[in-house]
Order: sequence, then C-alpha cells, then structure tokens
Amino acid sequence: MADDDTTFSAEEREAMKAAAADKRKAKSRAKKTPEEVRAEGEADLKEAIAKLSDASDKKLATGLHELVSEVAPDLVPRTYYGMPAWGKDGKVLCFFQPASKFKVRYGTFGFEPISNLDDGTMWPTAYALLELTSANKKALTERIRLAIS
Repeated sequence: MADDDTTFSAEEREAMKAAAADKRKAKSRAKKTPEEVRAEGEADLKEAIAKLSDASDKKLATGLHELVSEVAPDLVPRTYYGMPAWGKDGKVLCFFQPASKFKVRYGTFGFEPISNLDDGTMWPTAYALLELTSANKKALTERIRLAIS
C-alpha cells in the first residue's frame, strides 16, 4: 500500500490489472484444446519474461521455466498476476515473483495451496532466489516433485 493506506501503489495497480487480464484469458481458453491452452500459456509466460526489466530476473525466470518444464512437463505454463507461473487443472501450482516487480531485493519461487507440500502443521511455500545454482535447482526439483505428487 501507499504511505497513506488509502491508495494502491503503482506496482499493486499493475498487478491487479495483470490479474484481471489473466482471468479474461483463462475464460477465453475454456473451449480450447489442451494443446491450444498450453501453446497460448507458453507464449504468455515467455512474453512476461521478455517484459522483465532486470537481467537477473530474466535469467531466473528462464531457468525456472526450463526446470519446471523438465521436472513437471504436465504443468501448463501461464501467467499469474502477469508473472511466470505453471498450473494444473486450470489453477496455479507454482509461480515466480521477480524482484523487480515489487522493487525488492530477491525474487521468489512460490507454491499455491493446491501444491502437495503439507508436512505437519508448518511447511515452506516460497523460496527467495538470488540465483539458480545447482544446489538450488536440486532443492527446487524436490519441492516441485512433492508439490505435484
């Protein structure tokens, strides 16, 4: 929120507009084939990556797309509040929130409630990312596999 708590920041307004656009696209895809939905989602995701202003965000988003596509090829690429995301059954399962989108110091790879990550009464649902190292890829691969199980 903005300082006076009565208006939304430019980033928040942009996210709301992107969410509305995502909903309109989802509605228009209801009668399309799974292949058409995947192709359009892939195009939207790649467009979202191309629009990223920060080179490290682009690199992370591209690397995450490659990782998710390899680990969980059944997940459908899409956007979520204008950010790269992957889903199943029409719902977002995981997403990448670029650092530059909200002017914060790190990007976040997160999971939505449909993910199968439950472990007792507390578990992580988001990970701060500065780079996609081999160790980070290994850890995220395990989380993605668990999330889709």
